[in-house]
Amino acid sequence: MIRNNEDGMPFTLYGTHPNRMHMSLQACDHAEVEPAVTGSSYVEFCLDFCDRNRIDVFIPRWNMYDIAKEVRRFEERGTKVMVCQDLSLLEKLIDKEKFYRSVEATGIMTLPDYQVVNTVEQFRAAYQQLIDKGHNVCIKPTKSEGGSGFRVIENGRDRVQDLFGPINKYMAFDEVVHLLEQVDRFDDLMVMELLEGYEYSIDCLADPAGKLIAAVPRRKAGGRLRALEQNEEMLQIAKRVAETYKIPYNFNIQMKYNRGVPKLLEINPRMSGGLHVSCLSGVNFPYLAVKLILGMDVPTQEPTYGILASHVEQPVHMKRF
Repeated sequence: MIRNNEDGMPFTLYGTHPNRMHMSLQACDHAEVEPAVTGSSYVEFCLDFCDRNRIDVFIPRWNMYDIAKEVRRFEERGTKVMVCQDLSLLEKLIDKEKFYRSVEATGIMTLPDYQVVNTVEQFRAAYQQLIDKGHNVCIKPTKSEGGSGFRVIENGRDRVQDLFGPINKYMAFDEVVHLLEQVDRFDDLMVMELLEGYEYSIDCLADPAGKLIAAVPRRKAGGRLRALEQNEEMLQIAKRVAETYKIPYNFNIQMKYNRGVPKLLEINPRMSGGLHVSCLSGVNFPYLAVKLILGMDVPTQEPTYGILASHVEQPVHMKRF
């Protein structure tokens, strides 16, 4: 979408990934295998890559916090980095508990009932408190992405039938306890009210100062269907998030309803996995973000809503690098 932009602006695209045959590299004019390293070692690789290839705009996806700490070094090489430079905010966004506490202080959104636990005794107590409030319960690590580590606690399932069926996200309370009691302490685990209504991803675009330029609520509409809706409740949430946190460029807000109330799941300070669907609204989110970081003017966008979309799989002839 950056290459096929509405202005006909030419770009040369460079990409790296540890897997030489990763699909993301197929869109690149130049591709390179990157080392499977993290932290400062990864930052040094990125600095060298940008220097060697005279990169104008770097859009990081991996190790964003470590890269954000070194933005000045990239800029000294003439490379602009599309990342939130507010390190305190970025750290909160990466850790769900820290960000939930931040949201509680602002009052700009409703949060699910939750507790963060580290021992099996704390888990038992948190689970019971949520049950006593009339909630169904789910769990998720505070530091995870997408659906990683997400489980729904549901008792009374036929575990033999589950064994012979598809892999699922359901576990019984006793199963979770059995696993957790094998260690004295475990990493932060969020025990949370299960949200069972409509789920929305709000894809957002903001200028470097955090002013909201576009927001498209994208609802899961069953299976692979996605609906782009002019949901005023979601649009107001996007506006309040932009005003409060001033996240620049592309970011994504995930909300889910329960009993008619939209509640926060998480906010990602990056392009979402489903952003290409939201671009069917007529807003070229990736390209406009590049224009912004290059200092070009991008006016407030007027997305087209009322779109129902899906996707199909197709074979791709792979290039070799």
